[in-house]
Order: sequence, then structure tokens, then C-alpha cells
Amino acid sequence: MRGSLKAYNKVNISSQAAEASPHKVVQLLLGGSIDKLLQAKLATEQGEQGKKGELISRTMEIIAHLQAALDFEQGGEIAQNLSAMYDYMMRRLVVANQNSDVEALLEVVDLLRTVKSGWDAIPVEQHNLKKPA
Repeated sequence: MRGSLKAYNKVNISSQAAEASPHKVVQLLLGGSIDKLLQAKLATEQGEQGKKGELISRTMEIIAHLQAALDFEQGGEIAQNLSAMYDYMMRRLVVANQNSDVEALLEVVDLLRTVKSGWDAIPVEQHNLKKPA
């Protein structure tokens, strides 16, 4: 039954992402990253090193995609600051993985929550704004 629930959740998230605006996709990615790191924390505490490593690796892939999507021309200083924060998160996740450091995981969770809360605060009417021509 647990496998069925996992499969349903995966299909549900995939269908949400397929229908989502770019703003919603970023929200889903940030939320997914937070969830994966909380699962990695639990795996660390339970001594499941392989699972911990896989979850941290998947989170690092998401962060790398978020960083690659930054528009430095339009985003200016905000994009630069986010890029630096994503770099920092990646370094902390390497430490968390190598040393089974729960505090490093939680630090990145807090940073991701901060980014997500800022992203969530963007008014709906600005979710689909295009770059000026």
C-alpha cells in the first residue's frame, strides 16, 4: 500500500508540474527540496546512509536547476544573492552528507524555507510576468 501511495504522489506532483505556471513550478521545487531534506534528516537519524545520500543528492540537483534558471540580467542583485545562497547550500549539503550532519541539513531547510516564503509572497498578478522585449 505504501508503494501505491508513493506512486500516486509522484503522478500527482508530475501532473501539477505539467499544468503549473513557472512560478508554481519553483514553489513545487522548493517545497520538494524541503521535504527531501527532512526525509534525509530522518534517514540520518535512523542510520540509513544510502537513503540519506540519495535524498541529499536529489535535493542538490533541484538546487542546481534553480540556480541555473536564475536570470542575472533581469534579476540583478537579487539573482546574484540567490546564486550565492544556492552555492552555500550546496557546500553545506556536501558537509551534511559526508559527516551525517543533521544541523547542516536543518540549516539548509531553514534557508530554503526563507526563499520559499519570499517566493510565496509574490502577488498573484506578478506570477506570469514576462521579460520586457
